[in-house]
Amino acid sequence: MPLIALSNVTKAYPPRSKGAPPTVAVDDVSLEIEEGDVHAIIGYSGAGKSTLVRLINALERPTGGRVTVAGRDLVGLDERALRQVRRGIGMIFQQFNLFESKTVWGNVEFPLKVAGIPRAEHQKRISDLLHFVGLVDQAHAYVDQLSGGQKQRVGIARALATSPQILLADEATSALDPETTRDVLGLLRRVNTEFGVTVVVITHEMDVVRSIANRVSVMEGGRIVEQGEVFDVFSAPRTEAARRFVAGVVPTVPDADTLATLRSRHPGRIVSFSFADGGTDQSAIFLELNRRGVGFELIHGGIEDIRGRTFGTITLALTGDDASIDEALDRLTAVATIVKAA
Repeated sequence: MPLIALSNVTKAYPPRSKGAPPTVAVDDVSLEIEEGDVHAIIGYSGAGKSTLVRLINALERPTGGRVTVAGRDLVGLDERALRQVRRGIGMIFQQFNLFESKTVWGNVEFPLKVAGIPRAEHQKRISDLLHFVGLVDQAHAYVDQLSGGQKQRVGIARALATSPQILLADEATSALDPETTRDVLGLLRRVNTEFGVTVVVITHEMDVVRSIANRVSVMEGGRIVEQGEVFDVFSAPRTEAARRFVAGVVPTVPDADTLATLRSRHPGRIVSFSFADGGTDQSAIFLELNRRGVGFELIHGGIEDIRGRTFGTITLALTGDDASIDEALDRLTAVATIVKAA
């Protein structure tokens, strides 16, 4: 049984004005997240991903469908039972949501007090968490004395205070610079591997997905339009929404404008080849072209690596007589994927 399961879930809000239709934020979504996974939910603003998170932690109730967390159907639970479920779900936010009037220690201690955990256990728990996130020296500092990255580390420590099974990260790195983002994502990966916490990352950044997630769900218009292993979605996106996200971070086949620019700069026939883990490598293509006496220049693209698995595209400008190029390409169709030839 998955740790988190949504089955045909819909969330609609009342009309904003008389005679207007309801606003559907989540539309017939089914999703399963396994225990111990790092699952990213990606979408542009308004896609419904933040509403989806609020359904998982029971801050919103679905209009229709079923939400199950750790084997419990949230739809039928009263508020007291929902509070127990939420205790097993930690959450970190884009804007940190820390108490400015409390120290780092006080922020991490707050959920322990709310959960009724005996005070005798606070000292060790908070100390362990501050060591984990690297903030022992700032234990008695106030929030306004911290950098953005330090604030998010406090947020992570606070979210872990009650030893949750699940950590929800809602755009948790959007307000951070690239170097700090890498540090925070590395910390979230450690939360998953060292504590066994299931992490659900909400983001609009495909780089975040590539850095941390095992699986990804792509949302658009309140629906999940594509989901699967991160490698599969990156290397062979099936929907236009997924292709738009992937195109921003992965070298792809040049579009019409880029192709026109490349053609103006490079003589010869322009051909793009795609690669996926376990398929033909570049050396096989280069060897075949050399064997046929065809010159080549790499003019676009690149190869990506996701946890030891490679994929990508390269675009070459081929020079030589037409017959030799045709013969080489005919031969290469048996061992490589030719995406575009122009």
